[in-house]
Amino acid sequence: MIYYKQASSEQELEQILELQQENLIKSLSSEDWEKEGFLTVEHSMEILKAMNDKCGHIIAVENGGVIGYALCMHPVFADSIDVLRPMFIEINKVIQHANNYMVMGQICVAKSHRGKGVFRNLYLTMKNRLPEGFDKIITEVDGKNKRSLAAHAAVGFKTLKIYPSGEKEWHLIILE
Repeated sequence: MIYYKQASSEQELEQILELQQENLIKSLSSEDWEKEGFLTVEHSMEILKAMNDKCGHIIAVENGGVIGYALCMHPVFADSIDVLRPMFIEINKVIQHANNYMVMGQICVAKSHRGKGVFRNLYLTMKNRLPEGFDKIITEVDGKNKRSLAAHAAVGFKTLKIYPSGEKEWHLIILE
């Protein structure tokens, strides 16, 4: 049975990083990332733990192992990850003076558990566990990640803006 909770141990954070490594674009063949989607950002244990201490990451657990996660990235971490800095600049352009949003820093479901509702339940749990006063989840998806764009649309995310950064086209999306 799969259950959903906020990460509460270093072992769970280590399992998040293991799942992340398996699904980074650099770890996948082009056929796999086109079909299954991919992750762009590689987190260190230090930043993952700091983010979790501020707002616990949402994890899906089965038989004691993390099989999916949605990282909670409080806006105070806007300058912590280079590749995500432009996202926070764009958020501030489209939602001026907003401080009631949580950034979903990355979501991933183990290949063995895709298509079983884990993605949707990670977001439902995240929405229900947002800190008081937070009522929006914002994230961005690489335009080449068609599987992720479709999955986010299916759970109710709407496009705020599409913008270029580096050599990528990012879709800035929101769930209210």
